[in-house]
Amino acid sequence: MPSPRHFLRLSDLPAEALRALVTRAIALKRASDPAHRPLLGKVLAMVFSKSSTRTRVSFEAAMAQLGGHAIFLSPRDTQLGRGEPVGDTARVLSSMCDAIMVRNDAQAQQEAMAAVSTVPIINGLSEACHPCQLLADIQTIVECRGEITGARVAWVGDGNNVCHSWLEAAGLFGFEMRVATPRGFEPDAEWQALARGNAAIGNDPLAAVENADVVVTDVWASMGQEEEHQARCRAFSGYCVDDAMMASAAREAIFLHCLPAHRGEEVAASVIDGPQSRVWMEAENRLHAQKALVEALLAPPGTPGAVTLVD
Repeated sequence: MPSPRHFLRLSDLPAEALRALVTRAIALKRASDPAHRPLLGKVLAMVFSKSSTRTRVSFEAAMAQLGGHAIFLSPRDTQLGRGEPVGDTARVLSSMCDAIMVRNDAQAQQEAMAAVSTVPIINGLSEACHPCQLLADIQTIVECRGEITGARVAWVGDGNNVCHSWLEAAGLFGFEMRVATPRGFEPDAEWQALARGNAAIGNDPLAAVENADVVVTDVWASMGQEEEHQARCRAFSGYCVDDAMMASAAREAIFLHCLPAHRGEEVAASVIDGPQSRVWMEAENRLHAQKALVEALLAPPGTPGAVTLVD
């Protein structure tokens, strides 16, 4: 039996396949076909240890719209909550389901599941990265400006898991990434290296945003960091993406945020709800990007339009 194709980080797929997935996501969005049900009889197990709105709904809706089914599993619903080894859970789920999506705190756990699973493991978010979010983000940029190669993207805020995936995307898609974080909150060096020379890391948000085509931010305290919220708000003073900051970006710049957002902290309400914001398009695109991904991983060979994933 061939090894399953996992999607734990963007670079698990070649750049050409990632571009093809974005193109396919746009096509699925533009021409929804109720008769296109290539995943009939396919089941996606969704293992969550972190709460979710967009990840859960996008995967569940994607499977339903393509003819398949998704099973939501929280720690209360599985033996993982009672200490069952993740490898044991992966072996069982992969014997009953066609793919497993995992949203948790540990990339290492996802890798342990992938090591024994006989079906694809999909990273719905980990503490290290968020590749599915980036598929939707890249789709949004392509829809707005036609291409992402050569674009200038500014990240303002915490050098977190989403920032890590943006850096990896810069290396794969060939765009310029400028990251501005407070000192001590820079992205991990491993992920900086994945930008392949296409990233500049600094501490000046205005310098990062200057002439940027895309401005991106995220919450200052991610899930699990709530106790650090007040301290982080003090550390991130001056990093709110407001109208003055957006004014230094390119004239046609767009604003992205993976949500949920804290208006008045990492972004001003006038920006996220303003004319340059594309966050609602970005959020919807989670559905279309997920459809393209699960179709590519699970649809039978020869499915019309589906991306073929090859090494």
